[in-house]
Amino acid sequence: MTTFDYAAFAELYPGKRYAKSRPVRYRRFATAAEALRYLVEDMPPESLRGAVLEVNEERFEAGQFGALYEDEAYPLARA
Repeated sequence: MTTFDYAAFAELYPGKRYAKSRPVRYRRFATAAEALRYLVEDMPPESLRGAVLEVNEERFEAGQFGALYEDEAYPLARA
């Protein structure tokens, strides 16, 4: 994996299919670290199906969120 910039601006794009009970909507985050915290700590996994996080014009899919959140370089306190 290339070096991930946790301090970079991030955008969350919903997938075409997502849980109707708590849908993922387009969101902007000041930092990628904040976006990952939101995705991993606040969103149920079924709501992330097809979601994409864009950071520095690079796209990351739901299967990658957990690894980025658990990486030792993650700068925020984890739940």
